Amino acid sequence: MTKITYVTSESVTEGHPDKICDQISDAIVDSLLAQDPYSRVAVETMTTTGLVVVAGEVTTTGFADVQRIVRRKLREIGYTDPTFGIDCEDAGVLVSIHGQSPDIAQGVDEKSGKEQGAGDQGMMYGFACSETPELMPLPIVLAHRLTEKLAFCRKSGIIKNIGPDGKSQVSVEYQDNVPKRITAVVIACQHTEDVSEEVLKQEITEKVIRPVCGHYLDANTKLHINATGKFVIGGPEGDTGVTGRKIIVDTYGGVGRHGGGAFSVKDPSKVDRSGAYAARYVAKNIVAAGLADKCEVQLSYAIGVARPTSVNVDTFGTAKVPEEKIVAAVNKHCPLTPKWIIETLQLRRPIYQKTAAYGHFGRHDADFTWERTDLAEILKQECL
Repeated sequence: MTKITYVTSESVTEGHPDKICDQISDAIVDSLLAQDPYSRVAVETMTTTGLVVVAGEVTTTGFADVQRIVRRKLREIGYTDPTFGIDCEDAGVLVSIHGQSPDIAQGVDEKSGKEQGAGDQGMMYGFACSETPELMPLPIVLAHRLTEKLAFCRKSGIIKNIGPDGKSQVSVEYQDNVPKRITAVVIACQHTEDVSEEVLKQEITEKVIRPVCGHYLDANTKLHINATGKFVIGGPEGDTGVTGRKIIVDTYGGVGRHGGGAFSVKDPSKVDRSGAYAARYVAKNIVAAGLADKCEVQLSYAIGVARPTSVNVDTFGTAKVPEEKIVAAVNKHCPLTPKWIIETLQLRRPIYQKTAAYGHFGRHDADFTWERTDLAEILKQECL
């Protein structure tokens, strides 16, 4: 008997209030890493109508012009018109940044005879599956492509009179764990008063949904576009934004587990970020090697300690070889210390701003080094 299950994932555009904050925080991380690759950064952002507040801790030899970074990022996103509740020229920007606690630094700094320790305690998860070329769950892949397409249509003028804020949601029906069809697509798109909802729905259907979702749509797929009937007040005017509130959007769309730590705002010494990237790297290479169809890797760390306190590999019964062999191969070839992760994935670079919208995983970009599959052949040879 065929087993039917359903999975739903969502994404948000770069103009969503929470994503504005993620991008500003990561733009500050990039600015400081470009000047001092060993910068320690933990800077949070909050935005509301006409206002951006930036606060946190930094240890660096560099300098970040936060006012300039905030206004540039708002301009790049498309907040250039006060009609949308905030604009790059007139927004108020408040900044309160101070030095990092030396109590934390003493456990993280690499000293003679002691390897760099983890920047905090915690657990991180990485996930991969064989259902898409990106080795990602289909619902989150489609959700991100919808919001990317929505932003592209706005910036290129393909769809007129829409604003930067928006969301997508995709529900996929699985038959025996294989994605077969989309049951529902939800799009929320900010717009101006002078656009007809009917025209907007038609344009989004034909220029965004159908090109992205393709053959997964059928006659029974439900489309919900601006389901309340109106979405004029959006962005920071409609909802206060805060760094780190879209962690499921950032990862696997609710498939697999999540350690709870946000990525944006953090330099690579923070294992919330670098450990999650490493876990994805290992999980993806296990699937790419053909050792399993689905894989989740969990890591955990203690602050100031280099080696993970635990490494767990779960293939959900899809392993092609004994799971113990996979774990042994991972432990042999992947020390998973902060130093190893940072050096292997080349994380002391200003690459983080572009991770802060449309997902940290499943992206085709050379800077997303955790998406490489260069470890796959090594693991395959070790296990087969």
